[in-house]
Amino acid sequence: MTPLPDTILAPHPFGTDITEQQLIENFQHCNLWEDRYRQLIMLARKLPSLPDKLKQQQIEISGCENRVWLGHQLRPDGHLHFYGDSEGRIVKGLLAVILTAVEGKAPEQILQTPLTELFQQLGLAQQLSGSRLNGVQSLINTIQDIARTSVQ
Repeated sequence: MTPLPDTILAPHPFGTDITEQQLIENFQHCNLWEDRYRQLIMLARKLPSLPDKLKQQQIEISGCENRVWLGHQLRPDGHLHFYGDSEGRIVKGLLAVILTAVEGKAPEQILQTPLTELFQQLGLAQQLSGSRLNGVQSLINTIQDIARTSVQ
């Protein structure tokens, strides 16, 4: 994949304005699943909806309960920009968690990022249904595949 110009498709606050450390701190205050659920909904609201022209079939992820789109760009500096959307609020919040951990990183860094552990640390993995966990794993696998093919 060749680097794209400086124009970033579908910008969002995750990984820049909203950091992984902030997520961890916010979720540490959640004792009940309902509190974590509310955090996911708030994250989903902060992830801008993708314009319809970006919701292309080739970036739609299979294996998720709701329709999910995950696109990416290789920036001129060799780092990756990810963008996405989902029809489901919880799934969109889960996508926001993942974007926070991978946005703007070099492919090598992404491959070393323990995404599954982040869900454990936030107390989400224990609460998600099997099908939602499979969907999260599909997203993680897709991001890792993108990172592998983008290593320079």
